Amino acid sequence: MVRLCKDSDILRYEPALIGELHPTNQVLATGQGGELAGMTFEASAADFVSAEIEPGNVIYLRSADGVLDGIFEIAAVDSATQLCVSVLRGDSESDPTAPPVSGPVTDIFYRVSTLRPQIETVSLRLTEYFGIRPGRTESDYSAEDILNSDVICRVCAYGVIASAYATMESNAGEESFREKQLHYEQLFMKGKEGCRLSLDANGDNVADSIRFGGCGRLIRD
Repeated sequence: MVRLCKDSDILRYEPALIGELHPTNQVLATGQGGELAGMTFEASAADFVSAEIEPGNVIYLRSADGVLDGIFEIAAVDSATQLCVSVLRGDSESDPTAPPVSGPVTDIFYRVSTLRPQIETVSLRLTEYFGIRPGRTESDYSAEDILNSDVICRVCAYGVIASAYATMESNAGEESFREKQLHYEQLFMKGKEGCRLSLDANGDNVADSIRFGGCGRLIRD
């Protein structure tokens, strides 16, 4: 299933959705006794590979002594028991940066939660809206052909956040969740309609078609 944004993109806007408000049924891995040295996080009892953890997921780390307490981006899955973690980067091409703690930290509680199901749902909606695969199976273009993926990534993140807050509002009935949902739904709709996607099907990094969100038309150069 296509995913037009990652959990790390959600972290950029609403860390609470990965932190205290994370969906309890969407936890990929959790445990105690982890160790952090620089950017290397290790948990001997974990199996990050079987849990399908991947770069772009995020991890909550809290040490027993309180020295470490925060949410970090997973930059790489080095092995079944070892991750490369970083403070949130500007983009996935930037070098990872170690969490701001001095020396090795031990006895760490960890939790990797995800909004992957919501991301996949919103991504499917967006590809259908722009007339590309997988939302439109008959299209000559797919999500992998998008050149300016940062644009659609931001729109997708807005839609995921709106969806997550809508679910929480329906379950808890809190007005603050409703306000958040409406705010991000507006950003999603505005971003979707103002989006301009450049598509390249032959891999030469030159757009051979453009999709405009406001009208959904295909324009060939």
